[in-house]
Amino acid sequence: MAYKYKEVADSLRKAIKTGKYEPGEHLPDQNQIAKNFNTTRITVHKALQLLMVEGMIYSKRGAGTFVRKDYIADDHSKFGKVSPIDKPFGATKTNAGKSVTSKVLELSARIPTEDEADKLLIKPTEPVYVIRRVRYVNGVVFAYENTIMPTAITTLTEDILKKSIYGHMQKEGMTIEGTHRIVSADKATQIDVETGIAEELGEPVLVINQLSYLEDGQPFEISESRFPYKTSQLTADITL
Repeated sequence: MAYKYKEVADSLRKAIKTGKYEPGEHLPDQNQIAKNFNTTRITVHKALQLLMVEGMIYSKRGAGTFVRKDYIADDHSKFGKVSPIDKPFGATKTNAGKSVTSKVLELSARIPTEDEADKLLIKPTEPVYVIRRVRYVNGVVFAYENTIMPTAITTLTEDILKKSIYGHMQKEGMTIEGTHRIVSADKATQIDVETGIAEELGEPVLVINQLSYLEDGQPFEISESRFPYKTSQLTADITL
């Protein structure tokens, strides 16, 4: 027999997937859900936690629980599902205690492509930043980043890009919640060689493509980061 919290989670999951609750919509409060399912608030809380881990909903203190704005019912979405290990910390926080610097290659703005507007949940006429920079840790090449970000999110300058975009956003009161991330391998391109990510064409390169979002589920960044294979590794702590 299934646990009660799983039954509640299954029912809410189905309601979200079938469109009863749409992206960005407020869910009934926990007491009402408990009444609807003839169960306890503790059971409802556990069910909601399960859906949060799956990336379907988020909770905002004092406001309640909402369906994520970036939730897509298709389980085969390009950027996959959200999980606790998908928190984006950025190069500066990841390398705390070390010297993290940046060489800005481009900071410009343009109209987004159809695909970019779709992923960022913005109108086709809303401009986006195009950001290209090389990150260094203790003077050694760490990564080459190519980022697309809506200009409406925040105002960026070259000075900010030389430091930390995430740090700047947090100072402005924004909370970065997580990211959908794909990790893969690729062969080095001419840009990889020019930026110092690789020594020669065809060399292996570690690639991370991600779509990052704020606490309300609003996507704010599409990025591709490329790393030298000799000095890069991924670490994940998984608790079962």
